[in-house]
Amino acid sequence: MAPTSRTPRVAAVVALGAVSAFGLAACAPAASGGGDAGGEPVTIEYMHRLPDGEGMTTVAEIVDRWNEEHPDIQVTATKFDGKASDMILKLETDIKAGNGPCLAQTGYSEVPQLYVKGLLEDVAAEAEKYEDHYSAGAFSGMRVGDAIVGLPQDTGPLVYFYNTAEFEALGLDAPATLDDLTAASATAAAAGKFVTAFTPDEAQNWLSGQAAAAGDTWFSTEGEEWKVDAEGAGSERVAAFWQGLLDGKQTLATERWGEGFTAALNDGSLIGHVGAAWEAGFLLDSLDGTPAEGKWRVAQLPDFGAGAMSGPDGGSGVSVMKGCENPEAAMEFNDWFNTQVDDLASQGLVVAAKGEVETPEKMLRQFGGQDVLAELGTATENLNPDFPYAPGFSTLANMNETAAAAAAGTASVADIFTTAQDTAVASLKDLGLPVAE
Repeated sequence: MAPTSRTPRVAAVVALGAVSAFGLAACAPAASGGGDAGGEPVTIEYMHRLPDGEGMTTVAEIVDRWNEEHPDIQVTATKFDGKASDMILKLETDIKAGNGPCLAQTGYSEVPQLYVKGLLEDVAAEAEKYEDHYSAGAFSGMRVGDAIVGLPQDTGPLVYFYNTAEFEALGLDAPATLDDLTAASATAAAAGKFVTAFTPDEAQNWLSGQAAAAGDTWFSTEGEEWKVDAEGAGSERVAAFWQGLLDGKQTLATERWGEGFTAALNDGSLIGHVGAAWEAGFLLDSLDGTPAEGKWRVAQLPDFGAGAMSGPDGGSGVSVMKGCENPEAAMEFNDWFNTQVDDLASQGLVVAAKGEVETPEKMLRQFGGQDVLAELGTATENLNPDFPYAPGFSTLANMNETAAAAAAGTASVADIFTTAQDTAVASLKDLGLPVAE
């Protein structure tokens, strides 16, 4: 799939940023896939942050299977135990020293800045061979302008979780539109229940994802200049929706990762939630063994005004790092690994690759036998394919502070998107990248 007309075409801008960020040693010549002329196998190192928890098919087990079947391309997997930001710092240090891995797990929102810094290879020619193996929205997360830096691994489309027993008791159906969700919020609030939670600590990815679901594109270019539009029509719809619920006290205003969210889930006052698909792996853990076990379901995100569309809230891919000596072989493994869908699903991932995935027993039990991963797969297919991130997106974390003020009534929800707009423009300028005013 060629980049859409609104996809940032920033080759010259990005190249300038890469040069100005820091000097890098020249890359070793790329070799084609397979062993060298002397019969020695190509060796690839892959660094990841996957959990490898109990009951999961570990990355080492998956890689061992590859190595047995591909003697000419041998892969070593290294698990990084730490925060994503710490792993990025290690990658930057190692690559500047000339000893970085060939492949590494990178969040979609991190990819543009890593590319601008010169940490990623453009492997578009290889990536396009495998493009039809993945959903369009997830694949777009590995693009920076015309460059493609790797392949998608997992996704975080926004979906809607709800307690079907509580909804039936209130005479409610799963909301199909934003108007439905607004009406359901009023009905539930009158009964002392909430069908949503407004979560300030997730505002950066959660609200930007909703803007994407509403059809917005925050980052594009005009010529070689970045254009930022975080206050478009979609953002306005999202802001008006949440402002109405906050004003009417018809949403639970609480931090997603605070005690209040889980307490409301457990006492039955929170009966619905707009959340990322990856939350399905643990959202309902606290309800195990209670009367609410098996009563929840997952549905597609209500129509935010752009039809059957979702927006991204998290997710990551596997990028080819600068200096990789064998990008063709690395991408061959990259595609194989990321299409081991059942193995990756066992890690709790919502896989980006197309194909049927078996829903784990735990999810079947917690969601009353629903084929959860099939529903999440539909959400992945519905991701807005035209919502690229820009360098410096991490600085938009200050949206969370404005969201906390909105929850407290000292700012408006619209102010959160103004914060995103102003911060994104300032961040791009700080990186030395031209911005269209």
